[in-house]
Amino acid sequence: MPLLDHFQPPLSVSHPWKGFHSAWANAITNQLNEVLPPGYYAIPEVPLGDQVEIDVATLEHSDGAERGAGVATVIWAPPRPRLSAPVDFSRVQSVAVHLFQDLGGPQLRAAIELASPANKDRPRSRLTFAAKCVGYLERNVAVVVIDTVTARQANLHAQIAQALEAGEGLPWESPSHLYAVAYRRTSARRQSRVEAWPKKLALGAELPTLPLWIDAEASVALPLEASYQTACHSLRIGR
Repeated sequence: MPLLDHFQPPLSVSHPWKGFHSAWANAITNQLNEVLPPGYYAIPEVPLGDQVEIDVATLEHSDGAERGAGVATVIWAPPRPRLSAPVDFSRVQSVAVHLFQDLGGPQLRAAIELASPANKDRPRSRLTFAAKCVGYLERNVAVVVIDTVTARQANLHAQIAQALEAGEGLPWESPSHLYAVAYRRTSARRQSRVEAWPKKLALGAELPTLPLWIDAEASVALPLEASYQTACHSLRIGR
């Protein structure tokens, strides 16, 4: 199914974004749990602290125990990143404070963020969203940002690049203002880098497949088209 406009009538009236957002996050979660390696699992809408919530989180049991292991694990070798820039995380200014206690529980490995109009409507909202994504990367948590919002045209990827002080390496803009970007943090010769796999989206076009990095050397494929179709089908959109 081609990408539809969920922020203009008739869909914005018949199927408000909040409901579709939830259905898509659940579809992505179910999709990932079919292919993640043993010891990893995905769950939707995970709260971290009082203010931060992740649309889809990929976690790993710290003791390596299996939980809902997929029967068809596929570790994906994605193409080389289109964007890459050295980043000094010691200079990144965050608007949040995180406190963790290690009780031998699950460790966050990746997060998927479905942008909403509220993330893009004001400078402070955009800054908060960017700081949230930078916070993931600072903790070596991979991030995928999916922006299908047609009601606002702010470039959240540019906001993230600015927050990372990435210079010339990361800036990029989709001509349609719709996009999906996969990010991961790497390190070489004691220099941290952020690598990105940007994909432009367009109304009426199929959605792409992105890499979802679950550790420094391994990623799984995240085929957005399949989960999007599942979400639309579950809500009887286009039927």
